[in-house]
Amino acid sequence: MIKIILPPKIQSKLASALKEAGKREIGGVLMGEHIAENTFRVFDLSIQTQKGSAFYFLRRLPSAIKSLKAFFAHTDHNYKKYNYLGEWHSHPDFPVAPSKTDVSTMVDIIDDKTIGANFVVLIIVKLSNCSDLIASATVFFRGEVVPGDIVLEN
Repeated sequence: MIKIILPPKIQSKLASALKEAGKREIGGVLMGEHIAENTFRVFDLSIQTQKGSAFYFLRRLPSAIKSLKAFFAHTDHNYKKYNYLGEWHSHPDFPVAPSKTDVSTMVDIIDDKTIGANFVVLIIVKLSNCSDLIASATVFFRGEVVPGDIVLEN
């Protein structure tokens, strides 16, 4: 099982963006650090607030590419340790489980040979009524979709 760790800094960044977005879905790309076998810490993430409504989020590819280029430059292109992990978005009024559209989008990403990923992660988040972060992770391999183990680090 792939373990994805969300450090406090990332949790705070997500919570702030979710509060600001309210009932609109938002999202972005996940950039991670490989810290142990099958274990990754989210090092950073982009936040795209445009193109979201109460029912969907539409990723803007130019925005994602810009964030990834900056991340790779910052980490000296050390792709074995730091790399693209996948995508995240919010479901403010729905369960933190992937929809059919979410699954289809992620399958398209993992099947895209130009991306060259062995797997991609989809993290879906929302805030509870008490403003606590609720998150799920789903991992997409070519031909297989499995739950991920998400850890909210203290």
